[in-house]
Amino acid sequence: MLRHTLLLLFRNIQRFRTTFLINLIGLSTGLASALLIYLWVHDEKQVDAFHEKRDRLYQVMTNTPMPDGLITSGTTGGGLHEALVKEMPEVEHATVITPAPWFQKFTVSSANHDVTAHGQFVGRDFFNVFSYPLIQGSKDNVLADKQAIVISATLAKKLFNSIENSLGKTVDWKWLNLKRSCTVTGVFADVTAQSTQQFDFAVSFETWKDIVPVSADVRGGPFLTYVVLKEGASPGDFQNKLAAFLKQKDPASTATLFAARYADTYLYGDYSNGVATGGRIAYVKLFSLIAMLIVVIACINFMNLSTARASRRLKEVGIKKVVGAGRRTLVVQYLLESVFVAILSLIVAVALVQLLLPVFNTIMGKQLTIPFEPNVVLTIAAITLLTGLLAGSYPAFYLSGFQPARVLKGHLGKSLGELWTRKGLVAVQFALSVFFIVAVMVIYRQVEFIQTAHLGFDQERLLYFQMEGAIAEHPDAFLTELKNVPGVAQASSMQQTILMESFFPTPGLRWEGKNEDDKIGFAQLPVNYDLLETLGITLAEGRSFSRSFPADTAAIILNQTAIDLMELKNPVGKTVTLWGAPVQIIGVAKDFHFQSYREKVKPFIFRLAPKETMLVMVRLEAGNASETVSRIHALHKTFNPGFTWEYAFLNDAVQAQYASEKQVASLSRYFAGLAVLISCLGLFALAAFTAERRRSEIGIRKVLGATETAIVYLLSAEFTKIVIVAIAIALPISYLLLQQWLDHFAYRISLDAVYFIFGGGLALGLAWFTVGLQTFKAARMNPVKNLRSE
Repeated sequence: MLRHTLLLLFRNIQRFRTTFLINLIGLSTGLASALLIYLWVHDEKQVDAFHEKRDRLYQVMTNTPMPDGLITSGTTGGGLHEALVKEMPEVEHATVITPAPWFQKFTVSSANHDVTAHGQFVGRDFFNVFSYPLIQGSKDNVLADKQAIVISATLAKKLFNSIENSLGKTVDWKWLNLKRSCTVTGVFADVTAQSTQQFDFAVSFETWKDIVPVSADVRGGPFLTYVVLKEGASPGDFQNKLAAFLKQKDPASTATLFAARYADTYLYGDYSNGVATGGRIAYVKLFSLIAMLIVVIACINFMNLSTARASRRLKEVGIKKVVGAGRRTLVVQYLLESVFVAILSLIVAVALVQLLLPVFNTIMGKQLTIPFEPNVVLTIAAITLLTGLLAGSYPAFYLSGFQPARVLKGHLGKSLGELWTRKGLVAVQFALSVFFIVAVMVIYRQVEFIQTAHLGFDQERLLYFQMEGAIAEHPDAFLTELKNVPGVAQASSMQQTILMESFFPTPGLRWEGKNEDDKIGFAQLPVNYDLLETLGITLAEGRSFSRSFPADTAAIILNQTAIDLMELKNPVGKTVTLWGAPVQIIGVAKDFHFQSYREKVKPFIFRLAPKETMLVMVRLEAGNASETVSRIHALHKTFNPGFTWEYAFLNDAVQAQYASEKQVASLSRYFAGLAVLISCLGLFALAAFTAERRRSEIGIRKVLGATETAIVYLLSAEFTKIVIVAIAIALPISYLLLQQWLDHFAYRISLDAVYFIFGGGLALGLAWFTVGLQTFKAARMNPVKNLRSE
């Protein structure tokens, strides 16, 4: 049976080369797209899922009531991890981590080596909570001493040229104006790309507490807390206790705690009013759907072309049935044929994937390869088998259902069901293509909108770097020198960048007439003089911080949203209290986007506190930026010998906020193009087949005086009707789905009719062009040749 099927398949390939090539191109392209997306989806689902205790590993989150609902934050108090271990019997281990955005970089030194590295301060049980394998040292005690430091394998090689020789060695790290010496107590394997935590070394949290005193407060704070529950502990009981934990400690507290599975936070990181609403999982589902749709389009091509060519196999079916072949035998044969074509397509698809992976990785920011692991191979094999069965199912049952007496007489029969099935499949193909076309335009316009819209500050030519060493000790002297560097337009300093994708809202602002039931949380940022001018933030009223007013250290500037929520009239000059201390409002800044366009602008406080700033912000003059950067580097080296220098541009950080959207926009263009290409290939083949079957009719019509235009119209009309039906189906569905996607953005484009008119018109134009190539060719044929065999 297998040998017979292979022989027939080989013969059919020779007889129907065009059909075979179109099927091969369509299926291999569809499978290649599906494989690329599968590799990406598989990698996304592995992020943070490698930890051994992932089923018991949770991050403690905070819900804080605000006027527009609950705001969810991953930040907690610095003493919470210790309190949970002591008071919650369900907790086996807990650890705390200082937020990564605080530390742009450290300078780590040993002997004559100065290395730039990223580190974090963590609790003693950090390596018991997370599975970062230790090459040297024991996870129970590597952080027992406050002077301990645990470094990565790569950092050990950079500092000591060897992992084995690093234990017990002294390492100096410098950050801002701080310098500490630590002893290497452990070495961990380099953190993989599938970890959201990326760091080169870990230092005891007790060291941080020496630098910045941290109370045992379990309430609000900027720290991250993680727990591992004991085997058999009930997550539900733990959640219930956690929800009441803060209230027990402070009856006046309105915030509540809850636990989220750490392995889920990467994909399900978005919250609305305290409820998880998704996150990157939306794009995982979107691309998974796109992969399935492209494979379905390719399968539809296979089905249509196979059934359309059925008349060529009438005698084969009839003879086999006459000699005793049952319908089941024929179904198996045709399914095997389609599976073999799918396997051939898989071979081509794998080659295409290997060829396209570098480009795909560049777009997605990944380092994907085809992992020939059992589960991956089985998944790919299952996709291929399913594709083959799906593509061959309708042709198999269709061909095997012919009556031998009729097919041996050459009567194929044209049932209404068969006709509608084929038309329906073509309509589905083009409906999907129309959706892809409209989606690409809308996604592209939204991404363009959020990339080019004015943020309320000037992001261009803004360079920033971390203060450290002598710069952190004498920031005013450095800023004075920096402003004199040729090419520097303005300079100042701030605690962190103006971009706060997540923040811990402070409710500590009080003013006359405040309704205490209104829980308004403010983002706040300590800044230096000239910071607003450096960023290009415009004041709606009042003035900026000035050295001419010594009292500005007890002054604040609010944004317009804050003033509106506070319902203050004539706010400039009014005195309010911040954390119990009186401060004066000296200015109102026009609203600016310190979060992405997914979020509404929130109330914001600028606070003059030069000693709390950590980043230098520099605006470059237009012109040769590279020379200016070199001059700044030279000045940094003069102030900070022995310190490495790293800088970044703010517009790059702004664009990084929309990395997911840009990836969707880029990939959707490619996949939409593939979907349209596969659909047009199928339509091209069907039009060619239709023209071939109607050669005699065309010849007779031309003999009777029909013009070429009339023939083209005759052959194109049927396909035009199908495509118009497809457009009518696709447009309302496209509107609903794209409206849901745009709802994720607080600021968005409107779904204008032009997107749908252009998308439908483009699909119809492509269909006319595809069909027209064949119909025009058929219309110009000599009728004598068409009628010669009659």
